[in-house]
Amino acid sequence: MTTPPSPPVADTPPSGEGLGQRAAAVLVFGSSAAVLVVEIVALRLLAPYLGLTLETSTLVIGIALTAIALGSWLGGRVADQVDPHRLIGPALGVSGVVVALTPLLLRTTAEWAAPALLLVAAGTLLVPGALLSAVTPFVTKLRLTSLAETGTVVGRLSGVGTFGAIVGTVLTGFVLVSRLPVSSILIGLGALLVIGSVLVGWRAGRRRRASAVALATVVAGSLATAFAPGGCDAETRYHCARIVADPERATGRTLVLDGLRHSYVDLQDPTYLRFGYVRAIAAVADTAFPAGEPLAAHHIGGGGLTFPRYLAAARPGTRSLVSEIDAGVVRIDREQLELGASGGIDVRVEDARLGLKQLGTDSRDLVVGDAFGGVSVPWHLTTAEALRDVHRALRKDGLYVANLIDHGRLAFARAEVATLAEVFGHVAVMGAPGDIGLDPAATPVGGNMVVLASDRPVDAPAIQRALDARETGWRIATGDTVTAWAGDAPVLTDDHAPVDQLLQPHPTRTVQ
Repeated sequence: MTTPPSPPVADTPPSGEGLGQRAAAVLVFGSSAAVLVVEIVALRLLAPYLGLTLETSTLVIGIALTAIALGSWLGGRVADQVDPHRLIGPALGVSGVVVALTPLLLRTTAEWAAPALLLVAAGTLLVPGALLSAVTPFVTKLRLTSLAETGTVVGRLSGVGTFGAIVGTVLTGFVLVSRLPVSSILIGLGALLVIGSVLVGWRAGRRRRASAVALATVVAGSLATAFAPGGCDAETRYHCARIVADPERATGRTLVLDGLRHSYVDLQDPTYLRFGYVRAIAAVADTAFPAGEPLAAHHIGGGGLTFPRYLAAARPGTRSLVSEIDAGVVRIDREQLELGASGGIDVRVEDARLGLKQLGTDSRDLVVGDAFGGVSVPWHLTTAEALRDVHRALRKDGLYVANLIDHGRLAFARAEVATLAEVFGHVAVMGAPGDIGLDPAATPVGGNMVVLASDRPVDAPAIQRALDARETGWRIATGDTVTAWAGDAPVLTDDHAPVDQLLQPHPTRTVQ
């Protein structure tokens, strides 16, 4: 019995229909771009609940890469067993529905079932990421009409997919996030994916019904998102921002960024300071410089501009230059917090590290550090190199005062104090006695604390009296007490500043 000859290699795709080169490029480009749009926007959605930290970013990137790998691998296997024409439409459609529902799912889960947030977040990233990544092997299978062109087809589609991912990243980071709410971005993308699923071939009756159901789900999800918890008054380039009126003080306003209270402003009385750490900074300034004397000040981070307003009112003629990275926050300051009513305040939209480099040598009496990304000072503002720029800009008798937040072992706060000691001649720490080493019997709890650095000795007793007068409940530690408190904490440098790993945020993430 003779063995029948092996069938010839097919020169046409399994369905008998090829896929045009242009259509293939559009599908691969669009699906790859969509994966990156979802990844970047997911970071924005999760920041109010998990913080904008290295760990959060790593988690989201890791899930997205897992989805891409899983989708590419399984997509290739399935494409060898099922006609890819039947797979592309459902992959786009299901992805579109999940993407459009993501804002509703994440925000509702975060508010009502917080322990499940990571699981839901993983699902909303994995499902569309894997399905969209499977589109490339589906399309590749349809384009491989001849083995002689395998390298050309695979290389071309791989390049198109990579270019799509680049465009998706750049478009989201530079255009979409700055102009649209994140919920609108995801709902719009979901709708486009569902429409795309219809266009690529859901023509059978059952598929038309599935398309109608998918579109209806997207519409319903978009409407429900408007009523989901966790909404913003404004979505800036970096934050979900809200202004909350004080029910006990008619002119009081709180600026909330990503769910955290960042600033309290009294629109009629800028000398009213609600947050304890701001009162501590004011106590330092009031003690270190003659009363009423105007200052040349630089502020690293703006927020609601509480302290620049205070200086303008308490020290007429003070010139405050503010580096605030978020143009949206500055817009809120002008439109809702009456920034225009305060004189002597110049706000520049810039990264504070770059702003420091532009300051003239010996040009400032006071530099105030109060910049936060999520719940921590951005790492590049904590290093010895950054602090040397602060030191260069200060006059001989100038002061650097900074707000820090840490909990638990206070490893980050100790490291920042050690770093300050490398640059300045004198360092002091203000905070709760148990947190700064003045009450050895107390277990450190953490929260806000203020560090003070200068090349001149500070009048600690006078500052302590000012802290008491402002009812902060804080103490000031100096000299050997601070050295012992910092211990063997590492000095932070541009080469090594593991701020996110050192920092221990409070479980409730309430910041003031």
